[in-house]
Amino acid sequence: MLDYQLIWQNLPLYLNGILLTLKVLLISLACGLTLAIPLALMRVARSCLLRYPAWLYTYVIRGTPMLVQLFLIYYGLAQFEAVRQSVLWPYLSSATFCTCLAFAINTSAYSAELLAGSLRATARGEVEAARAMGMSRLTLYRRILLPSALRRALPQYSNEVLMMLQTTSLASIVTLVDITGAAKTFNARYYLPFEAFITAGLIYLALTFMLVRLFKLAERRWLAYLAPRKH
Repeated sequence: MLDYQLIWQNLPLYLNGILLTLKVLLISLACGLTLAIPLALMRVARSCLLRYPAWLYTYVIRGTPMLVQLFLIYYGLAQFEAVRQSVLWPYLSSATFCTCLAFAINTSAYSAELLAGSLRATARGEVEAARAMGMSRLTLYRRILLPSALRRALPQYSNEVLMMLQTTSLASIVTLVDITGAAKTFNARYYLPFEAFITAGLIYLALTFMLVRLFKLAERRWLAYLAPRKH
């Protein structure tokens, strides 16, 4: 039988873990998406000088494990004396900063490819209509291409957000007490792994359900024009 009393007593520990998980997730997604937009524009650029560096970045990041990237940033950079003596060391010595940085870099590569694919799939008629109205190239991207691509990439991006939520569990490896870290602490105190990790699993499941509902509402609002019309 599960020890529900111990689970109840340790809910504040899990609550703190939830807050830290959401903090890391939101910061990583915001920074990652900010970086992904210019990367996506570079991926669809005509110039090889723009397109190939962006392709190499996304290829390397998507081709290496997230855990390796996290270890390289959190543990690897610390071995260089120049890094430890630099003005960036107060940030790079922080587990929270390094975790958010690693997650942001990772999600930026995947998000960039999603947006680039959405930009390539833009109907030619939208571009021609914008040019017929005399829009400059910058205005065309700002008012037509990017908003349209972001809307159409929403279903795929929701999957990336859900994957990032699960990826945040790696934060516990670098000493952060997120949801998984709370479960590890619970297990270390009472030696009850089933209670510890089943609680964490249910919390992740609840957060996933809420994110799915939020994205469904967003899709219903911003992708309504793509829904089949009822006769």
